[in-house]
Amino acid sequence: MTGPSVPPARRPAKADRVPERPPVRPDVRAMLDYIATAPIPRLHEMTPADARELMKTGRDLIDLPVGELAVKRDFAIPGPHGADIPARLYDARATRAPGPLMIFFHGGGFVLGSLDSHDPLCAEIARALDMPVIAVDYRLAPEHPWPAAPDDAEAAARWIAANPPETGRIATGLVLAGDSAGGTLTIVTTLALRDAPAAVPVLAQWPIYPAADPGGRYYSYRDFSDGYYLDSALLTWFHESYGADLAHWRASPIKADHAGTPPTLVVTAGLDPLRDSGRAYAAALVQAGVPTVYREARGNIHGFMNMRRAIPSSQDDLAGCLAALAAIVAEAEAGRAMLEKAA
Repeated sequence: MTGPSVPPARRPAKADRVPERPPVRPDVRAMLDYIATAPIPRLHEMTPADARELMKTGRDLIDLPVGELAVKRDFAIPGPHGADIPARLYDARATRAPGPLMIFFHGGGFVLGSLDSHDPLCAEIARALDMPVIAVDYRLAPEHPWPAAPDDAEAAARWIAANPPETGRIATGLVLAGDSAGGTLTIVTTLALRDAPAAVPVLAQWPIYPAADPGGRYYSYRDFSDGYYLDSALLTWFHESYGADLAHWRASPIKADHAGTPPTLVVTAGLDPLRDSGRAYAAALVQAGVPTVYREARGNIHGFMNMRRAIPSSQDDLAGCLAALAAIVAEAEAGRAMLEKAA
């Protein structure tokens, strides 16, 4: 028995897709409501200097205290263009046998951020992983546009690998990590050290909500373009200030060949414009045969790693990431030691 002809269901074109409205955690909603009603200018409406000062003075309102460490020491790394690169060592132990060492690149859209802005996060990573962490304070745009940041990041990583007496820690391998802009620098530096190895190998990398494909077209750029902290106006301000060539892999690292990339933990936030770019990067790693773990903080926003006071559930997200990373690093270090013994 047949009925009247019914036209097939129309598959919506990309432009017709209904914007995503996923669940928002209660503590995230409270943070977003505070941001929406705070009587202060938006970051992209300020000068870079004023925006940096606001980020500095507001840190303790939204993030947890730095806490105790056996070692927290500032030092300088020779830069690629004559100026020193500030760096900071974190360690829960006063002395330590040779082992893995993390190099951390802070976020801030290549315009904001500093050693101080990520002080609590780096201290927590050093304690939780029982691993020394060296944070690198690369040059910022617009005063120093692309490729100053990746130049500094690569130079710092190579110097740290080759100069253990100056850092006070002997690294058997590096773990590169960073959030947002620092996540992008993590990927770019890992690729550079893959192609021209440093004095010790890169054991693993941990890009946290990176802009792996800033010129890509993804639903999340539209779905979370307004009202989720990192909005389209702020992203545009960052991109224009940075002045990167998005056709180049050092600005858009997803464009690179990923074969031979070390084991990777990719982390995104579920309510982040950069979420789909991070998903695409993780997929590209898997396609290239790279051991990859992908974690997504559902219901959370970009920058949550530095908002653990304002968004308490972010501490659980961080703890889960660190547990996953610890397993990745332990396996990679065991493999490195086995190969060294065999040689």
